[in-house]
Amino acid sequence: MSAVETQVKSFMEGLEARNPHEPEFHQAAHEVAESVMGWYLDHDAYTQAQILERVSEPDRIISFRVVWEDDQGKPHVQKAYRVQFNKALGPYKGGLRFHRTVNQSVLKFLGFEQIFKNSLTGLPMGGGKGGSNFDPRGKSDREVMRFCQSLMLELSRHIGADLDVPAGDIGVGAREIGYLFGAYTRIRNEWTGVLTGKGLGWGGSNIRTEATGYGCVYFTEKMLEQHGDSIEGKRVAISGSGNVAIYGAERAMLDGAKIVTLSDSGGFVHIPDGLTQEQLAAVKDLKEVRRGRISELADQFDGITYHAGSRPWGVDCDVAMPCATQNELDASDAEKLIKSGVRAVAEGANMPTTAEAIELFQKHDVLMAPGKASNAGGVATSGLEMSQNSLRLSWSREEVDQRLRGIMETIHTSCVEYGSGSGNVDYVKGANIAGFKKVADAMLAFGLT
Repeated sequence: MSAVETQVKSFMEGLEARNPHEPEFHQAAHEVAESVMGWYLDHDAYTQAQILERVSEPDRIISFRVVWEDDQGKPHVQKAYRVQFNKALGPYKGGLRFHRTVNQSVLKFLGFEQIFKNSLTGLPMGGGKGGSNFDPRGKSDREVMRFCQSLMLELSRHIGADLDVPAGDIGVGAREIGYLFGAYTRIRNEWTGVLTGKGLGWGGSNIRTEATGYGCVYFTEKMLEQHGDSIEGKRVAISGSGNVAIYGAERAMLDGAKIVTLSDSGGFVHIPDGLTQEQLAAVKDLKEVRRGRISELADQFDGITYHAGSRPWGVDCDVAMPCATQNELDASDAEKLIKSGVRAVAEGANMPTTAEAIELFQKHDVLMAPGKASNAGGVATSGLEMSQNSLRLSWSREEVDQRLRGIMETIHTSCVEYGSGSGNVDYVKGANIAGFKKVADAMLAFGLT
């Protein structure tokens, strides 16, 4: 075992002992430690200050109950959390997730990733995450409203424009952000940019809905360009059918790619001839308005087949964009993609690719973009929304899109700087070191805080 491997093992043993029964958090911490450890050990100032150990412990975790009443007058109790992980670079920033799988481990993994993702954007944002095991699916608008208002009664004590600025995530879209922001303004009797993802008419930013998907494609294009290729004409397999998947598909189609799959929790649709603009509009209506199932797309259009209970990674493609949820692409999926000749994988979701799958992609020279780099477009545009709120200005769609593209290109440049070696760029290593260094330098400057 090498000195670096020994140090990673020692670090992980300590972290797991301090944070037992949190596998998602352990996975995220191991990926960062494995990527940065060799570089970290070469910098005495960081090791002497125990930066890696300090950054892997949250500043605080707030846990509370949320009691709400359904339309039949029956009370329900949910658990909710806010993990305020690290504020070295700015106010805590990260989404709120409403999903039955939400627990402390999941939110710590997301918050830890958010530290370095936010760092890569170059904007003044720390890292945090929050959410609840409340599932908005199947709930009426008024039930969701009552839950959001109840949650904000407690959450409002712990957030603020200069303290912690939540956003949306899985299960938290424009409807939920509206209810949450409305409750906050009433409880605190102030209008301030404390939440991002707001409606355009009341403090939101252009491109915010599209930002994560658009940004993922912008990063993928720079990654392919770096290696003498382009996205034009490429077959792109996308998982998911939420905002990231829909607008990743839209941007890729505008730039000449062919979208061959979309999915949801029930299965995936295969579109051999590539998604058309008419079909994309139908997906938007299906998922953003009617909240239906992706299987309905196959019922609406000839030439589209639905595969129940399956993931899309067995379909031949040139680019894969996992945009659904964590650990959705495993080693067996990676083997299928490699066999089909995949050139690049760009994570649109948070940690959707298992460690074993990432190792296989890198072994076979597949370009692998980690989520903290390739899906940073969403939080980057949230940061731009914060700036617009502070300035009491609203930038045009073209200006925000231009700024977003510039941020994604800067992130790519940072990844290349720290991930270059022989052959392909190691984007996982490059993203982790680039994101870590900026946070570490700030923490050194602050002393023991």
